[in-house]
This record gives sequence, structure tokens and C-alpha cells, in this order.
Amino acid sequence: MIRPLAFAGALIAASLAVTSACLAQAGDPIGFTLEPQRGNPAKIHANFRNQGRGNNDNSWSTGFMPSELIGLEVSSFHAGGTRPIHFAIAREAGRLDCAGTGGGDFARGKCRFAADPGFTQLLVSSGIGRPTYDEAFGLMAVNARRDLIQALSAARYPTPRISNLMALAALRVDGRYIADMSRAGYRPQSLQKLVEFKALGITPQWIAGFVRLGYANVPGDGLVQIKALGITPEFINGFERIGYPHLPVNTLVQLKALDITPQFVRSVAGAGAPMPPVNKLVELRMFSKRH
Repeated sequence: MIRPLAFAGALIAASLAVTSACLAQAGDPIGFTLEPQRGNPAKIHANFRNQGRGNNDNSWSTGFMPSELIGLEVSSFHAGGTRPIHFAIAREAGRLDCAGTGGGDFARGKCRFAADPGFTQLLVSSGIGRPTYDEAFGLMAVNARRDLIQALSAARYPTPRISNLMALAALRVDGRYIADMSRAGYRPQSLQKLVEFKALGITPQWIAGFVRLGYANVPGDGLVQIKALGITPEFINGFERIGYPHLPVNTLVQLKALDITPQFVRSVAGAGAPMPPVNKLVELRMFSKRH
């Protein structure tokens, strides 16, 4: 089976989002800085950093709309000079309260984190377990929500670990996505497969484009390979137009992986010549690369 590079990259990005969130230790203040977001001045870029663990230097960095930083006086943040700055980030999993000084489009200070007792109790009562302080902070940072936990239970997925919740929340998997995928006929058999689907951007709308071409009920692994290799309905239509109707998914995957396109097939067949059998296309591609 082809190991899709796009999938690997997406999972790496998700992993970074999750692990970078785990920076808080009970009792340790968390340093913050605020500045305008590059390329999007409507947002404020926040960086949270903890250097209280020996040589470890962990951080969580992301952009916020000003309204998400509860209590921040935006005019004071932008104005010249220096003055007290305070704000809070309140999410279902917990709350971060921050105070410091700022002005002239920059602020710095310290934060304290508190896990939400109700969310913690939901994790315990759902069989997921009680999070450590680090895990609770991570769940807040990736904005894990109750509806995700409830949707996983309703769809009869295995009980997730806290690390599963972090990965799913970091990829913005929510109850609607899980329900929509189920209605489309796809309920991955594991949470890891669900992560794969979301990381690659496999949606009911994307699946529908292939269903219209007659590719209904493609196995999940087939969808992952199609998406990872960038196979599109246009790619399939191109082969159908030159005389290769409804190629099997594994054949499409092989052709795309070897960069065998309709244009290449036409070029090796010659004007007016019959199209080569599908099993000869790989041989022709190998021959063209040697010469």
C-alpha cells in the first residue's frame, strides 16, 4: 500500500499542534506575548511559553480574534505607551487567565490555567479518564469540546484516549463531521482512521464527486490513497474519454503514482492508433523513463 506523503504531512502538523500545547505544570506561571498576526491584522498572535522545566522550552502559539481574548482592551493594546493588560481564554476544557503590560501593538505577561471541573468529570464518567494537568491544558489549547465526546459515543467508536481527543480536536473533528460521514456511508473502524480521513480533507462533499462517476462504496483505504495522490474526477474522466471506462481504484492509484496520465497515453499511442491495454501502460511508462 502506498504511504501517502500528504497524509504524513497532515498528521505531523496535527501532532505538533497537540504536543506543543502541553506546556503547563501545576503551579508554574505561563509567559505570554501578544502581537498583530502577520498577514492578518484582524487577528492577534499569541505565544504562550513555559521555561520552568530545566532545559525544556515548550510553547503554544496561535492566532485569535480579539473577541476570543476576553477582557482585552484592544485600543490599549494598539495605543502607544505602556499600561496594564489583562485577558482570559475560556473554553469548555478550561480557562487561562493572563495579566501583564502592553501597548504599541505588543504585550507580555504571565498566565494561570485552571481545568474546567465539569469537563474533567465528563472525561471520567465517559471512561476516558482523569487528565493530568498537562493533558487538561492540552485539551483546552486544541479546544476539545463536549460534542466531540458525545458524537464519538453515539457513533459507537472505541472509547478514546486523551491523546485521541487532542488529535481529533486539533484537526477540528466535530459531531457534525462524524454524523455527516456516517450518513455518507463511512464510519471508519478506528479513531486512527477517522484522524486519517480528516487530516486528508476527506469529506462527504468530496466523496460525492466520485459517487457521481460510479465510484460508490469505495473502501476507506481506497479513499485515503485517492485523496493522498490527488486523484480527481477530472483525472478519471480523462481516461474515460480516451477509452478506459471505469478503471478500478487500485488501477487508478497505480497509474497516478507512476504519473501515467491520459496525455501520456495519447502521446505513446500515436494519432489514430488504438489505445494500449491497461496492463501495458506501466510497461510503456518504464520504457519512456529509460529512454
